[in-house]
This record gives sequence, structure tokens and C-alpha cells, in this order.
Amino acid sequence: MSHCGYSTSTEGTVALAAGVAKTILGVRGNAAFGLDLKNWAISFDGITAAAAPVLVEVMYATFATNAPGTASTASTIDQRYGRTQASGITGAKNWTTEPTVLTGLVEILIDPYKGALIYDWPLGETPDTDVSHGFVIRCTAPAAVNARAGFRFERA
Repeated sequence: MSHCGYSTSTEGTVALAAGVAKTILGVRGNAAFGLDLKNWAISFDGITAAAAPVLVEVMYATFATNAPGTASTASTIDQRYGRTQASGITGAKNWTTEPTVLTGLVEILIDPYKGALIYDWPLGETPDTDVSHGFVIRCTAPAAVNARAGFRFERA
């Protein structure tokens, strides 16, 4: 099978409330294939240099509850490369009720004062999912701030 690469993003800012964990972006494979996460990115628009850092978690999601489109807003899945084909991949942003079951892959503190991070997984170390599972980015901010995020991934 040829490689098919995709991306999705929050397509704008997602507001974080102080002290509340919020899934801001997620993507899910379909019943025929999982996903191979190649890259993730996040940034904040904080304006206070003394602000405490935001806990950012990249997580594996089974989506036992609240799959993309349930308690969230759909996000566009863009094909970046490979043969054009229907993917059945779903993405969403800004969950109002957290999806389950989540397993942490990365946990990092990022400065909300114009903080940003783009991370490319090393070749051969990219996490992948089972069919119908996916990945999410969840943030917990000590003070209100807006975030933007994105994923790049392939069919697995």
C-alpha cells in the first residue's frame, strides 16, 4: 500500500479555562485501519510573561466515549500526499465532555506567553493505533489562554 498522509488542526483558537483539562484536538482512524502519528504542534496566545506553564498531553485515545463529532466540533481532514482515496478518518476540536479512554504518550509544560512547540517523531519511533482509535491533545492551563494545535499522520 502506498503511503497516504493527512493533517488536521483546530482551525482557529480553542479557549482554555483556568484549571480545567480540555481536549482541544483529536483524530480517529476508521474500522479498516489505524493511524501513525508523524507530527504534532501547539501554540498559545498568552500576553503575560509571568504566566504559569500549560500542561500539554498528547494521548492515545480509544474513543470509548465521545468520538470526534460527539461533544466536539468536527475538524477538516486534509490529504497531504499519496494516492487520493476516501479515508473515513474523523477529526474534531474543542471537546465539551472529555473523550475516553486516554493513555498518555507525551506530557510537557509549555509557556503560554507566546509559547509554541512543533514535534516530529523520529523515524521508526512514531506511535500508531489500532483500528478505530486515534490521538488527542489535551491541555490544562492554570489561567485562561487560547491554544491552537495540529496533527500530521498516515494510515497505519
